[in-house]
Amino acid sequence: MKIVRTLGSGAAILAVSSLALTGCASGDDAAEGPKTDISWTAILHAATPPEPGNPVQQALEEKTGINLTIQWVPDAVREEKLNAALASDKLTDITMLPRVDNTSIRRALTSGQFWDVEPYLKDYPNLAAIDPQTIESAKLDGHLYGVPMQKPKARYGVLIRQDWLDNLGLEVPHTVEELGEVARAFAHEDPDGNGKDDTYGFLDRQESFSLGFRTISGYFGTGAAFELDSDGNVVSSYDTDAMKTALEWYRELYDDGAINPDFPTLQKAEHMERYGVGDGGIFIGTLNTGSGFINLAADIDPGSTMVWTRVNDMTYGDVPRRIITDTNGGLGGWQAISKSSVKTEAELGVVLQFLNDLMDEDAFSLMTNGIEGEHFTFADGGVVDIIDQNAWGSDVEVFKSLRPSELVTTYPSTDETDNEANEMIAENADYAITNIAQSLTSATFDTRWTEFSQAANDAYTKYMVGELDIDGYQAAIDKIRADGLGRIEQEFTDSYNELNS
Repeated sequence: MKIVRTLGSGAAILAVSSLALTGCASGDDAAEGPKTDISWTAILHAATPPEPGNPVQQALEEKTGINLTIQWVPDAVREEKLNAALASDKLTDITMLPRVDNTSIRRALTSGQFWDVEPYLKDYPNLAAIDPQTIESAKLDGHLYGVPMQKPKARYGVLIRQDWLDNLGLEVPHTVEELGEVARAFAHEDPDGNGKDDTYGFLDRQESFSLGFRTISGYFGTGAAFELDSDGNVVSSYDTDAMKTALEWYRELYDDGAINPDFPTLQKAEHMERYGVGDGGIFIGTLNTGSGFINLAADIDPGSTMVWTRVNDMTYGDVPRRIITDTNGGLGGWQAISKSSVKTEAELGVVLQFLNDLMDEDAFSLMTNGIEGEHFTFADGGVVDIIDQNAWGSDVEVFKSLRPSELVTTYPSTDETDNEANEMIAENADYAITNIAQSLTSATFDTRWTEFSQAANDAYTKYMVGELDIDGYQAAIDKIRADGLGRIEQEFTDSYNELNS
C-alpha cells in the first residue's frame, strides 16, 4: 500500500480513455487534445485552505495526470456561495453538492445544468461498482446528475453501559421490549452504585424526533420520512400505525422517568458531556461513539470504569430486522459535472476517469492519511500511525471531505471496540431503510417541507411531555396534512407512478 509519487497507471489509463473518447467528439475537439486541467468547487471544513504546493494535492495530480484548480468554499457560507454559482451557471468542472435535502440544489440538478452521468458509469470500474441502492437514492426523477458521494448506509445502533448491566446482573438486550426494561432499571435501580437517584436509561436531546427517536421508531417498522403504503401511495411516516406504537412505547418510558425530562431543550454539546459524567446508560447514535465517551469519562474521573456494548440487531415483535439510514441511503451528496464547463463527452470522460481514480486505494489513502513516511506510517496490523498531528491537520485533513467514497477501505484501529463498530456499520448496510421519496420530486416539498417538519417536531415534543395525548398528536398531523403535507404526498405519489409506469 506504499504511495509512489510518480505518474502511475491511473494516468496512463486516463490518457488512453481520453484518446478513445476524443474519437467520439467533433474534429475541433480532437484537435484541441485531451483535457488535462480540472477545476473543482469543494467545501472547506477547516479554518484555512491548503497552502500553495500542498504535497497531497501534488501527489493526487501525479497519480491522476490532472492539473487541479480547487475553489474552496468555507462551510459556513456554502449555501450562499453555491446558490450564487448555481443561479449564474458560472460553475467549475466539478461542483461538490453535499446537501441532499437542499431544495436549491435539487432544483439546480434537475434544471439541465449538469450531466446525467448514469449511462457512462459502466465504463469506469470504481464508478460501476457503486451500490445500486445508493445510485437509486441519488437519482432525481430517474436521472443521476452527479457522481454519488458514498458513505456507510446506516451508522446508527444502540450503545449500552455494559458496566451498568453487569452491576445489575442484566443481559444485553436485543429486542425493543428488553431495551425498555433495561432503561427502567438504569433509571431506578442505582446502576452506578452511588446511592443516588441520578441516572436515566435514555439520555435524549433536542433533535430526538429526527435522530434518537427516529432510529427507535425504525425498529417498530416506520419508514425514513416517507414510505409506500399498501395501496402504492407515498405517505409520510408521521402517523403510520408503527409510528404511533413507537410513540406510545417511548412516552411510557418518559412517564416512568426512564428518559431525561429536559430533552426538549438539551443541546448536543451538553448532551455528550452528560454521558461522560454518567447521567445516562443508553445512547442511540453512531456505533463508534463509545470510545469518545470513555475518553471523556476518563478526563473527568481517571478512575472511571465505563464500558459500552454495542447492539446493531435490535428488533421489535415480528418486524424484520431493519435500521433507518442516517446518511440518505449512503449518499453524502453529489460531485456534479457542469455542462457549461465540461462541454463534450470527451471532456466528461476525463472528469469521470479522474473521479474514478480518486476511488483507488492509494488515492483514498492520500486523501485520508497523507503521504506514507511524511504524514503517517503503517504500524502492526495495518494500523495508521500519524507521524505529526499538526502536519497531518494542515496538509491532509481538508481532503477527507472531498473523497468520492468513504467506503474504499477501513483502516484497523488499536481499539478493538472501534473495529467492532466498523464491522457492525458495514453489516447494517444489508438492513438499511431509505426514504422512498428521496429521488422523487414535489414542488410543495421544495417550498414548504421545513415548515411542516418543524410542526411535526413540535407535535412530537408536546406529546412526549404530556401536553397532547395520542389523539391530539394525530390531530396535529391531520392539520399539517390539510395545510399541504397531503399535496406533498400526492405529488410524490404522482412522481413515483410516473417513474414506475
